Amino acid sequence: MGAPKAVILLSGGLDSATALAIAKSQGFELHAISFDYGQRHRFELAAAQQVANAAQVASHVVFRVDTAIFQGSALTNDIPVPHNRGEAEMSTGIPVTYVPARNTIFLSVALGLAESLGASDLFLGVNAVDYSGYPDCRPEFVQAFEQMANLATKVGVEGGRIRIHAPLIHLTKGQIIQQGLLLGVNYGLTHSCYDPAADGASCGECDSCQLRLKGFAEANSKDPIRYINR
Repeated sequence: MGAPKAVILLSGGLDSATALAIAKSQGFELHAISFDYGQRHRFELAAAQQVANAAQVASHVVFRVDTAIFQGSALTNDIPVPHNRGEAEMSTGIPVTYVPARNTIFLSVALGLAESLGASDLFLGVNAVDYSGYPDCRPEFVQAFEQMANLATKVGVEGGRIRIHAPLIHLTKGQIIQQGLLLGVNYGLTHSCYDPAADGASCGECDSCQLRLKGFAEANSKDPIRYINR
């Protein structure tokens, strides 16, 4: 009998690359899925491919979502991405970089892929400690989606069990990086910036860049990617 299959939501960012490495360390056969939803930080899709290749995944699907369904977000519309926000500001309210119901939509697609592959395990890199106030990154969301998944699928109805793994959800960014480094993650392949330069260099000032840089400082490690501003 072969290794159990797992579907990993792979954005190409730091967190999802770490979640992929954790799934690999647990002996799963890896099936990655990334999403092209018209995001302004499309460099993450190339990063996702590099991360997937480095992990030697069994398959990697890039699923296209029509950007028209994601209105009012700075990541998909012509709305400025906030720069240089302080920690207090980042932890207050839901930011303009929130994409409406993104994780719900992405997990639903990943669930369909998992069931078609005969996989009962899904991994995603959401984090409820160092994050910018996204409601779909909370433990309550992950738990509720897992419950729904077991009500909505053939495998759940027939006595199987769908499991949604969010192994980073209670870790700080520094702890995530430390764990990833122990697992051999090459963070130089990843991309986290919401507002990158035309050549893909990270801005160093958006919420995502600031949280990433803070994490590397906490982990006593140097971030290997390029930044415009540090």
